[in-house]
Amino acid sequence: MKKHLNGPFVLPAREIVRRPGDMREHALTIPVPERWGEGVVSVAAGSELALDVRLESVHEGILVSGTARTTYEGECSRCLREITQPVEVEFQELFEYPGDETPDFELQDDHVDLETLVRDAIVLSLPFQPVCRPDCPGLDPVTGEELTESPGVAQDPIDPRWAALRELTETDPAHGVGQSREES
Repeated sequence: MKKHLNGPFVLPAREIVRRPGDMREHALTIPVPERWGEGVVSVAAGSELALDVRLESVHEGILVSGTARTTYEGECSRCLREITQPVEVEFQELFEYPGDETPDFELQDDHVDLETLVRDAIVLSLPFQPVCRPDCPGLDPVTGEELTESPGVAQDPIDPRWAALRELTETDPAHGVGQSREES
């Protein structure tokens, strides 16, 4: 069953079909048709997508390789700030000539449809836990405020069940290490 092929991701290959060694290159800038990605970050619908694509004729079909560049948007997984970062992926896939087998990608009406290939490559490259910067300190677990980059020593919150034990083991610098205040 063949579907009618048109759209910005569909490239003609008629000139190189069944001519091994022939090649065509394309440079495209197209809008992303719908939101790509479902995690903390995604590529927004309408975002600009730059594609550099090479179509090469081989015995089995058309070998498609290229690079896709766009930006993703979302939130930093540590501090929840809004972030926008560039993403660039390389892709390569063989669009096989129609035959008895059902390949993952098939040449249809002497055209290649890159949308699924490019979308999957970009979505799989999106970070699972994106950060606004590599050294983002995140949020304070108690106050929810953004942590600063001050060189102070962070203290873990004390579990209330252990608070009484901490009072027994606190040391007084004037009386030496390891002595409780009651012993002095």
